[in-house]
Parts: sequence; structure tokens; C-alpha cells
Amino acid sequence: MTSIISVCDLSKTYASGFQALKAINLDIRRGEVFALLGPNGAGKTTLISIICGIVNATAGSASVDGHDVVSDYRAARAMIGLVPQELTTDAFETVWNTVSFSRGLFGKAANPAYIEYVLEALSLWDKKDSQVMTLSGGMKRRLLIAKALSHEPQILFLDEPTAGVDVELRKGMWKVVRTLRDSGVTIILTTHYIEEAEEMADRIGVIARGELILVENKDELMNKLGKKQLVLHLHDRLDVVPESLAAYGLEIGADGQELIFTYDTQADRTGITGLLKDMSDAGIRFSDLNTTQSSLEDIFVDVVRNTT
Repeated sequence: MTSIISVCDLSKTYASGFQALKAINLDIRRGEVFALLGPNGAGKTTLISIICGIVNATAGSASVDGHDVVSDYRAARAMIGLVPQELTTDAFETVWNTVSFSRGLFGKAANPAYIEYVLEALSLWDKKDSQVMTLSGGMKRRLLIAKALSHEPQILFLDEPTAGVDVELRKGMWKVVRTLRDSGVTIILTTHYIEEAEEMADRIGVIARGELILVENKDELMNKLGKKQLVLHLHDRLDVVPESLAAYGLEIGADGQELIFTYDTQADRTGITGLLKDMSDAGIRFSDLNTTQSSLEDIFVDVVRNTT
């Protein structure tokens, strides 16, 4: 799969001396959903802003479908729709005019049918004649997405797009994202709702302290760094793990009513068979067992923690 965005040795140091990005190298594939995760202040928004031509890099380069974001800014920017974190809209303008004006800024001919489609998809059609100032915070967030889609971009940046949006509307917004992905639009998203990234993304990038820690296919990341836990519900309460079971690294849970065994799904042997035998030899009986898989959020927390 070819790359539509290429970032090479990109760095950004602000006048204050703060280094927001440190030699970032990243290729984003055409037509994929790429989730960029990181704690607050990690450099996510700075990276997006440089690619979109809003912030100048200190060093390195970025290109969009072969167009350099500095020397060929207009061509690069025309391919991008950006949904920023901040709610910046003309408070006195109507929803319809706001979205239509954004389309015109990119030199696109008027297309009322397409604007209607976008507003309906984002549950804004009944507000098309309302002034922006009358909208709720969630509606304003959806309006930003409508503006970003107004000129039919090939790339869509979603920087915390569902912040302040209720669960039902969030589901509707992701339905639109899926439709765009299926039509070939490349989508880059940052989100605090990591379950959204787990559901939507093809690849995951994790950034912390201005450095890109990893970039991995989501499924491979889940398999490589994910852990499984075997939870054994004990017949009798247990206060301490017997010495004979110390090698398994067991944890006691539910006030002594559970034993929790974490194991590597990629290992040749999980150790479960040996554990059950040794538990039987130790006289520890269990009434039930179940397994759980670590989530992307668990993996993200572990990765970031190990870099700080």
C-alpha cells in the first residue's frame, strides 16, 4: 500500500526552548485509519498542525501525496480536511452558510446535494438555518467535522473529534467515518477514547514526549504486547500464595476468592497446565475459571509508562 503522507526527521522547538517533536519519521498509508495516541502534551497536535501547514517545523520535512507542505502548500492543504480540538466558528452565521463557505475556500464549485448529505449524516440537517451561536457544544463539534468534509478531502484529520459529544452522537459520527474509510479517504485520528481507536484503526502510533515510540498494525500490536489473564474462582478463600506456586507470579483478587495468572499468548507454552497441576498438588481447589484479554488502553498505558 502506497503512502499518502510522509514525514521525515521532523522536529519542532518553540521559542521558549520547549522541544515538542524530536526527529519524527512516519508514513501513513493511502486509505487507512491511523490512530495517533499519546498523553496530553505528547506532540500529537503539533505533528498534525505541521502536516496541515499551520505550524512550521524547525527541521525535517513533510509531504502530502508528494506535495511538500511548505513549498507546495496549496496543493497539499487542498487534500486535507482538518477537525481541530478548538471550537472556532463564526457565531452569527448559519450552519448551511458556514459549511458552504468552507467548501468555497478550497475553490470547489457549489454542490448543495453534497452539503445536504454531510449535514444529514452528522444529524445537523434540522439546524441548517440556525446560527452557530445557538448550537450545543456537541453540535458545534459535529459542525467542525462538516466543515472539514465540505471540500471532499482525500485525507481527514480528526483531532479529538468526539470530545464533549454524547455516546449516541459519537456512534453516528463514527458511522460517517466508516463510510469515508470505505470510500477510500485516509483518516488520522487522535482520541482520548482509546476504545474508539481499538474499534476503528488499522494501525496505531504512540507518541510521548515528542518521540514516536512505536507504529504497529493494530492486530499485531494487540497480539505482541497484549496479555491474557486466567482468573480462577477459588472454592476456599486464600490469604497468601503458597511458596510452591511462587514461580507463576500469581495475584490474589476479590478478597482472596480469586487467583489471577497472567501469561504470554505468543509463548510456546502458556504454563496453564502446569499451574493447574501444581494447584491441585497444593490442595487449592477452584469452582470456575475464565480468561480476559488486555485492551488497547492497557497496552497504551504500559507503553507510555515504560518510556517515562
